[in-house]
Amino acid sequence: MSQSFEGFGESSGFGARPAIIVVDFINGFTDPASQLGSDLSSQLEATKTLLDHARRKAVPIVFTTVIYEPHFRDGGSFIKKIPALKLLTADSEWVKVDEKLERDESSEPLIVKKFASSFFGTHLHSFLTSERVDTAIITGCTTSGCVRATAVDALQYGYQVVVPEDCVGDRSIEAHKANLYDIQTKYGDVTSLEMVIDYLNQLT
Repeated sequence: MSQSFEGFGESSGFGARPAIIVVDFINGFTDPASQLGSDLSSQLEATKTLLDHARRKAVPIVFTTVIYEPHFRDGGSFIKKIPALKLLTADSEWVKVDEKLERDESSEPLIVKKFASSFFGTHLHSFLTSERVDTAIITGCTTSGCVRATAVDALQYGYQVVVPEDCVGDRSIEAHKANLYDIQTKYGDVTSLEMVIDYLNQLT
């Protein structure tokens, strides 16, 4: 990341009780055939590796999806800004979590959201609090949209924020890089997948 400023971008580090938040790795975003989609194959593979390690350590994992009712009024101005979101209705295959991640429906909650942040209008904070989580490890898409919004809110709710760079993606590489820079500078730690796995492996 090219430029740094004094007094910005210090590491906030890892806490003692992490959770993995998988933001919108659903078919509508991971399948290039979707109007909303792009090729996120490498990010899915990296996230699956991370989830395998987290599952072995019994680290809480939560997934998010986006679902709108047929009238789309629940999407407000977000739908007006991004009409392609109308693909995401309850009866659509687009809203299902990408099967490559092998979500365990018996133990890994799926949170339905309407807007960018995984916290806004959802029970995510309540879930993380009940699990006594202090560190939000954020994966998913898109870096410039829902990942960034989730990272900002996670910080504001008091979590230490970690974003493994290999596990997030965007339709635009420029937007991806710019928003990772902003997250690293102001909201959390952008790290390698290997660093996060090393941290998970040290958990008791």
